[in-house]
Amino acid sequence: MGDYLKFAFMCKEKPPSNNLKVAIIGAGPAGLAAAGYLSCQGFEITVYDKQPLPGGLMLFAIPPWRIPRHRVLLGVRELEEKFGVNFSTRTKVFTGEEKHHEEGDMFVEKKISLEEVVNNYDLVLITTGTWVSKIPRLPGSNAKGVISALEYVYGFRLFELKLINRKPEPGKRVVVIGGGYSAVDAAEQALREGAESYLLYRRTINEAPAGIFEIERIQRMGVEFQELVAPVEILAENGWVKGIKMQKMRLGPPDETGRPQPVPIEGSEFIIEADTVVFATGETATPPVSPSEEVLNKLGIKLTRNNTIVVNERYQTGNPKVFAAGDVVNGPSKIGPATRSGLYAARFMNSWIQAKLVKQPLAR
Repeated sequence: MGDYLKFAFMCKEKPPSNNLKVAIIGAGPAGLAAAGYLSCQGFEITVYDKQPLPGGLMLFAIPPWRIPRHRVLLGVRELEEKFGVNFSTRTKVFTGEEKHHEEGDMFVEKKISLEEVVNNYDLVLITTGTWVSKIPRLPGSNAKGVISALEYVYGFRLFELKLINRKPEPGKRVVVIGGGYSAVDAAEQALREGAESYLLYRRTINEAPAGIFEIERIQRMGVEFQELVAPVEILAENGWVKGIKMQKMRLGPPDETGRPQPVPIEGSEFIIEADTVVFATGETATPPVSPSEEVLNKLGIKLTRNNTIVVNERYQTGNPKVFAAGDVVNGPSKIGPATRSGLYAARFMNSWIQAKLVKQPLAR
């Protein structure tokens, strides 16, 4: 199969079945890593995902020049064909009332309740990631042409994967707000599409989560980077973006993250003309359950204030047979930590059920 991401690296072929069924909700790096590990332990695995293809943000957000998509798709195919992993795509697992729009829901054809999944499987792993973007509530932020970085790059990924017929309009002058990988990817995407691209960040390049190397790389490509600036207002005309008012900042004392806190400089506002404003200002975890206390109590699951799932040191929720891993537990991270989290969770899942079987064999 050539150069590809190998998710089932613990074995060369699937061992005999142990007749235990595992549901994994979410086919991103954490879910696929867990599927690979557990398939090598003999589990029968079904992976549910709302997208048309498994791969999560590796396929639908991260650009192919960062992670070649054929490597992801070939790794998924191996899981399916060689290790018997069943993928149920275009399927959303959710319980309770959905109170907000989640990005990437446009392909959902089937919905299943989390209770149904929990009842029908011996073990459940939740790896649903972060599919809600944070866009600051600034004056004018509802104008057409204001978009999250995730939605912006998602459209281009869909076109490249031939899941939509029309390529998104990149905008003629695109302003991206943020300093992480999502911001870098959105700014580079705009530039590659022929747009005039700006990347604006409220701290300096030294504090940018994407790192100095990445930002200097896209600067050499032609992205204009400005540091120590923050958005104040989206300027609109007839409901469409025409520019963004920015304010210069200086660095003050460190905040809770240990990084210096940006402080506005009075009287330093200026305007940048733009027809597209992309906010790469973070994402929120999207567990497959509403934050309703009644629903959570029924399932034995708890959420933090940030909507992440509460787990113990073994990645286990308050419901012993339900585990969670990846960004839905830790918040937005990189592929490496998400993959590691999925592997650790899978290992604890296997250990927990083997210990349970020794004490009290499951009724089959």
